[in-house]
Amino acid sequence: MSYSVGQVSAFAGVTVRTLHHYDRAGLLSPGGRSHAGYRLYDDADLARLQQILFYRELGFSLDEIADILKDPQANALEHLRARQRRLGEEIARLRRLAEVAERAIEVQQTGVSLTPEERFDVFGEIAFDLSYATEAQLKWADSGGQRESMARAAAHSKEDWRQLMREAGAWRAELLAAFDDGESADGERAMDLAEEHRLHISRWFTSCPPAMHRRIADDIVADPRAFALVVPPSQQRPGLAAYLGKAVHANAARRTEDGEDR
Repeated sequence: MSYSVGQVSAFAGVTVRTLHHYDRAGLLSPGGRSHAGYRLYDDADLARLQQILFYRELGFSLDEIADILKDPQANALEHLRARQRRLGEEIARLRRLAEVAERAIEVQQTGVSLTPEERFDVFGEIAFDLSYATEAQLKWADSGGQRESMARAAAHSKEDWRQLMREAGAWRAELLAAFDDGESADGERAMDLAEEHRLHISRWFTSCPPAMHRRIADDIVADPRAFALVVPPSQQRPGLAAYLGKAVHANAARRTEDGEDR
């Protein structure tokens, strides 16, 4: 059975121009012609085209394919093995690039310029969720505070992060103790802890007036990913996020009454 160039183009998924190019290159010359001189491809031509497309998919050049097809038994295995080695090298290179890209994304979105090993060493259970970091970037894109926070975070050394995390860990222990002791969220002890958290943000990231602290607390209450940056899941208690949110709001009201900038 014979097929026109248009038919072959349609069911092989290649353009007519490509088939004409293969013909001119001597790679795939159709076995017949119509009375009007149009190319006609037979079953053997289609089998050869299938081989060409297979090798093209593997990245072989047309010259390499032509060499293989001159004597498939002698040339195919050697070429395929060589191509397999090159593909393996390319895969390894792309994996390295993917790791570099992932690292760049993490730095851009979380502001933490540490290796994965250093992150584990410094942060332990505290994990940075990139989906949350991305949403935060979009949400606060026009905020000068967000830009300052990211810049300062990226500039922190490993020892800076160690000190930051020591302070955060000590504060978290006090928060858990107040919560477990049944202290009121709008009492002095809880409000003082909320104020300590606000000052911690100002000291390490960006100026955090009461109004900003309230917005941060609202995120902590509404989004488990934000809360996990403050209290790791293994230390969380039911109602603790809401407790912290209420303490922050109470402290913000206290600071505002005392003349703290909004």
